[in-house]
Amino acid sequence: MRILFLGDLVGRSGRQAVIEALPGLRQRYRADFVVVNGENAAGGFGITEPILTELIDAGADVVTTGNHVWDQREALVFIERHDRLLRPINFAPGTPGKGAGLYKAQNGPDVLVINAQGRVFMSDTDDPFRAVERELEACGLKTGADAILIDFHAEATSEKEALAHFVDGRASAVIGTHTHVPTADEQILSGGTAYISDAGMCGDFDSVLGMDKEEPLSRFLTQIPSARFAPALGEATICGVGIDIDDATGLARAIAPLRLGGRLSQTEPAFFLSEA
Repeated sequence: MRILFLGDLVGRSGRQAVIEALPGLRQRYRADFVVVNGENAAGGFGITEPILTELIDAGADVVTTGNHVWDQREALVFIERHDRLLRPINFAPGTPGKGAGLYKAQNGPDVLVINAQGRVFMSDTDDPFRAVERELEACGLKTGADAILIDFHAEATSEKEALAHFVDGRASAVIGTHTHVPTADEQILSGGTAYISDAGMCGDFDSVLGMDKEEPLSRFLTQIPSARFAPALGEATICGVGIDIDDATGLARAIAPLRLGGRLSQTEPAFFLSEA
C-alpha cells in the first residue's frame, strides 16, 4: 500500500497548491490513501467546511488537524457531520468530533488514522500516549486495521520520537506535524514503524512559518504586536512524505520526503515513481 501524507496547509497559497495538485499527484504516485493536515488552511488559522469539502473532492481521504482546529468556530459544529475530519484524540472528553477513524483505502485495506497532540510547549491536553494506547488496543495492527497512521501534532521532537518508539512495531507510521519545517530524519524504526519529526508545511516558505514576514519580525524586534499574523501569499511548496506499507505485516518498507514547487529543493519518493 502507498500512503501519501501532506503537512500543514497554510493559508490560501498552500490550500490552492494542494487542491490543484492533489488529483494529479494521486494518479502519478498511484497513492492508495492520502492524509492531509488542514488545521491552518483557512487564512492560516483553522479550517472551514467548504475548504474541507474541497480537500476531500481533490483526493484527500482524511483531513487531520491540531491545536488550531477550533480557530474557525464553525468547526465545533460541522466536525460532527464529517467522518473524515479528525481533531486530536487526547482533547478533553465531550469535545466535538473524534480523534481516530477506520477508513477504506482505494485498493481495499482498512486504514486506522489517529490524530494526537503533544503536551510539551503546547496547550494542556490529556496524555497522548495513553490515548493512542487505548486506540491501538481497540483496533490493533492486522487485528483491526491493515495499516495504522498516526499524525502527532507536537512541538518537541523528543516527545514525537518518544511516541514513535512507544508504538514501534504496532503502527505503520508516525508523522510529526505542527512546526511547519520539514525535517531530514525520516527512517524506519527497529520494529518497522516509519517516522519523521515533521513533514513540513504546504505554503509559502518566503515567510516565517507560512506567515507574512513583517509582523513576526516587528514583534521580535519591538516585543509589541502591531497587527494580526497573516499568511504569506507567494508560491507554495508542497511538503509531505510518501510511505510504502507491506501488505502482509502492515509495517513500513520505505519512507521518503516529498517537496514540490516553491523555494525548497525538489524531491519525490523514488519508490512512488517505480512500477507498482
